[in-house]
Amino acid sequence: MPRPLPVALAQSEPLPAGAPVSRFAEHVEDVLASFPGTRMVIFPELHLFGSRVRPAERDAELAATAQPLDGPLVRQLAELAGDLGVWLLPGTICERGDGGALHNTALMLSPEGELTASYRKVFPWRPYEPYLPGDRFVVCDLPGAGRIGLSICYDAWFPEVARHLAWMGAEVIVNPVMTTTADRAQELVLARANAIVNQVYVVSVNTAAPTGTGRSLVVDPEGRVRAEAGEAATVLTDVLDLDDVTRVRRHGTAGLNRVWSQFTDADRPIDLPLYQGRIDPGRWRPAGASPE
Repeated sequence: MPRPLPVALAQSEPLPAGAPVSRFAEHVEDVLASFPGTRMVIFPELHLFGSRVRPAERDAELAATAQPLDGPLVRQLAELAGDLGVWLLPGTICERGDGGALHNTALMLSPEGELTASYRKVFPWRPYEPYLPGDRFVVCDLPGAGRIGLSICYDAWFPEVARHLAWMGAEVIVNPVMTTTADRAQELVLARANAIVNQVYVVSVNTAAPTGTGRSLVVDPEGRVRAEAGEAATVLTDVLDLDDVTRVRRHGTAGLNRVWSQFTDADRPIDLPLYQGRIDPGRWRPAGASPE
């Protein structure tokens, strides 16, 4: 049976650091007024934390405006999601963690007005970002739809992130981005590659020009680009059928490649010296996937 998930990708310029949540709320309300069937609204990385790109200015601004997860900003954002009755991913926030450490953290806020999941960027863009890396991967269940995995911008360059999220059962990987540099073209390739090798949807939402380079996109579990924006501010919409992930994994990409059914009971584990571990065929399939 289809499991539709209507999404809206709000490719836009960041708001000034410290801008009132009411200003952001107006934008979310405008998106929902234009696309009333939307179930999930997604904004770019650090959307609420300013547009400065020079490190000295940016780092000082981030340190001054960082917020804890139990602070007023997250509470107001959760209330907004509850008032509007949607899943809201407001980009990422600069989180102030233990000991004053800064984290680049994605939030998943529920239609019930709750912080359902938070994910700290595991791969900050070194040496340019001041964040302490996260130490775990995060997925979130959407009742009636499926499981969402969270990654942030540069995480997409590390195949271990997408692979681990897919192994944890993610059917969609949401990747908010604030790319202001010339490598957006490579990120588009990575979005398709991560979708193909893991048989998941990939949703990449970038900051709009002139601050960012735009080109947000939605990729299906076989690597086809379903929708792609230009560089200007816009809202990209799509309806993801998460049952398409089940179909592709059962019958194969292009009806051929069933990467999650690769191993047989007779296959031996494969040592992975890079990770001081191994692939165990008995643990290969994604969480919740039934053996074929």
